[in-house]
Amino acid sequence: MRKLIGVGVVALGLVFAGSAMANDGASLYKSKCLPCHGAAGAGTAMAPGFQGSAFLKGASKADIAAVIKDGRAGAQKKYKKFALSMPPWKASLKDAQIDAIADYLKTLASK
Repeated sequence: MRKLIGVGVVALGLVFAGSAMANDGASLYKSKCLPCHGAAGAGTAMAPGFQGSAFLKGASKADIAAVIKDGRAGAQKKYKKFALSMPPWKASLKDAQIDAIADYLKTLASK
């Protein structure tokens, strides 16, 4: 009986740890955004960086979340050298995860 209770406690711990990790903006950024936007949001040849971004500094969390959810089509005027579109993430990320990424992006903008 003690083993069964112990296993239950461990399982519950893993469930809560997993959901906390799933909503960690930095971890989500690394798995979803880093391939295009680079380590620490420095940017790559495929997508712009976030460090010092005027858009991120001035945008509300809802504005940032909308870009993550819906993506952006084609090159933006400010970033003509980036011909790729940003894909929408609304089908593969939960709202809480998108909010966590938006919070993390705000921290990158302040660097």
